[in-house]
Amino acid sequence: MLEVKFYDSIDDSLLKFAVIISQSNGKWVFCKHKERDTFEVPGGHREAGENILETAKRELQEETGAIKFDIKPVCVYSVTGKTRVNDTGEESFGELYFAEISEFAKELHSEMEKVVLMDELPDNWTYPLIQPKLIEEWDRREKFEK
Repeated sequence: MLEVKFYDSIDDSLLKFAVIISQSNGKWVFCKHKERDTFEVPGGHREAGENILETAKRELQEETGAIKFDIKPVCVYSVTGKTRVNDTGEESFGELYFAEISEFAKELHSEMEKVVLMDELPDNWTYPLIQPKLIEEWDRREKFEK
């Protein structure tokens, strides 16, 4: 069983991932990996020497081909439990971002097969126990700010 929690902040050294909820012209932006038949929110691992915002921008560009975008932090999240990227099951932390993408590159040069713009959230998620909860939290915080 996976547990997803949310925090306003945490020590930067604990942030290992960046996930970027994205929209373009009012549509959700999702990626389809070449080796999977499911959809996912752009994101990935922080590289050595990289600040977490750089991670978010790099992953957004690599996975969606975004050229022009506005990006802002939403919150810190954690996942406890064994996953494809966490075999110990210990609590791991990431920064959640939101991006509005205004321009995409013509081609992708990553592990992603394609980028899909959707009116609704997908039924077939790559990370069904994590990413829908991240979007719910972003939505909750957006409504709270308005």
